[in-house]
Amino acid sequence: MLKNHILLSILCFFTVSSMAQKVIPLYPGKVPNSIENIKNEETVEDNPNGRMRIKNVSQPNLTMYVPQKVKPNGTSVIIFPGGGYSVLAAKHEGIDVAKKFNEIGVTAFVLKYRIPNDKTMVDKTIGPLQDAQQAIKYVREHASELKLKANQIGIMGFSAGGHLASTAGTHFQTPVISNDNNTSLKPDFMILIYPVISFTDSIGHWGSRENLIGKAPAPEKIRLFSNELQVTPKTPPTFLVHAQDDDVVKVDNSLLFYQALTKNKVLAEMYLYQKGGHGFGLNNPKSSISWFNLCSNWLNDNEWLK
Repeated sequence: MLKNHILLSILCFFTVSSMAQKVIPLYPGKVPNSIENIKNEETVEDNPNGRMRIKNVSQPNLTMYVPQKVKPNGTSVIIFPGGGYSVLAAKHEGIDVAKKFNEIGVTAFVLKYRIPNDKTMVDKTIGPLQDAQQAIKYVREHASELKLKANQIGIMGFSAGGHLASTAGTHFQTPVISNDNNTSLKPDFMILIYPVISFTDSIGHWGSRENLIGKAPAPEKIRLFSNELQVTPKTPPTFLVHAQDDDVVKVDNSLLFYQALTKNKVLAEMYLYQKGGHGFGLNNPKSSISWFNLCSNWLNDNEWLK
């Protein structure tokens, strides 16, 4: 009974519970790259820390959060929760963050992207990226009706969601979805919070790597998804946050990505906590400094809040 009560409460976050929220199916028809007649085995649960996790996602969607207490400024951000490409930490790295963006006039979307799985996907290595590109495509193509600015669409990712975001921000010239209108899949900015960036042996997060590209990936596949190696001058401006003592995803991931951005003359800003570990979401309990406030200042400095 308790489990059912928790499930019902959590599912409310992904249904139309108020005028401020709207759930949008990501694809109008069949989900691409899906195996036929798969059973939907998605589950939602609270972990021992009271943080919501969604497992076995095979039916992706976007939940839209519209500012209510302040006037929307037209900027939007699509949020990719973390979870090692095995679950989605959809509340503290998704819903809570979306509502915080609403406070500064930014319309936010939480992407419930597919978890890589050979049982549900023909090619699991591109499944999450398909959903990320489709989310950008949807928001850009519907910007006018959603009262958004089509040239102020950012993406944001935490941990493995940061890997997905950095992949979307460096692989946008290689569509893995149908894009008959040639809609730009390039995000206008990126926000990466303790992101997995690299899949290299030295600093990569092995769980994320194994879940996405397998236990024995080819060297060229490792390089392809090591996004510090994929930065070009066309990569979007980026804001990075990491903790020096992160023992799950090494801080070197953010450092190398920042160095690659700098080398390619891409505008970037980074804040490093000396303590905080991994997975703290909006609030680092080891610091009085709010990374979100710093990020808001960065957005404002780049005129995305005007």
